[in-house]
Amino acid sequence: MPKPIEIDFVSDVVCPWCVIGLRELETALTRLADVVTPNIQLQPFELNPTMPREGQGMAEHMMQKFGRSMDQSGGVREALQARAADVGFTIAMNENSRIYNSFDAHRLLHWAGLEDGRSALEEGRAGLQGRQVALKHALFGAYFTENLNIADYDILVAKAATVGLDGAQARDVLESGRYKAEVLETEEIWKKSGISSVPSIVVNRKYLISGGQTAAVFEESLRRIAAETP
Repeated sequence: MPKPIEIDFVSDVVCPWCVIGLRELETALTRLADVVTPNIQLQPFELNPTMPREGQGMAEHMMQKFGRSMDQSGGVREALQARAADVGFTIAMNENSRIYNSFDAHRLLHWAGLEDGRSALEEGRAGLQGRQVALKHALFGAYFTENLNIADYDILVAKAATVGLDGAQARDVLESGRYKAEVLETEEIWKKSGISSVPSIVVNRKYLISGGQTAAVFEESLRRIAAETP
């Protein structure tokens, strides 16, 4: 019988390698359906915690944070876009795009995870197919493909509704400031545990798989972990 495993996927909405990593992990887990039964939880990590809500121009951000222009980063950007395309995702960001603050998106994802937990108790439904993961995919698409402001409440509420979450409840979560303390506390816990880059995939709170690995790498690692798990 498949062994149950806990997967904490530590990531940020504005991290392109997190998109790739999550999609590759999903592919690996599909291949491992007869080996493991995953319970995946998305954990918050902010790459730009001081970013203002109105965001910052991509070109300015690249120069300020990495010391290189968009032209100088062209090769890296093209390689990243190609890798994303390989997993069926479109990164359409360009020199006119903006970087946005992701904190409120993490609050909404935290709430979505709680909603999944309630549904799991009521319906016996849990794991990778939950609305928290679906919302994460929707937010990735909004940010990287549609170039939308994922700090805008209207956009966040609309994306929540597209994955079956209650829009009115989502807006109440955002406007009330709910789960701010919980998200900040969770981020601090992961940082203190040694997480300094994303994506970081922590299995059974014991094994760490870092970066946007291929499905084959995830599959091999998870098979080994499953074999070692009583």
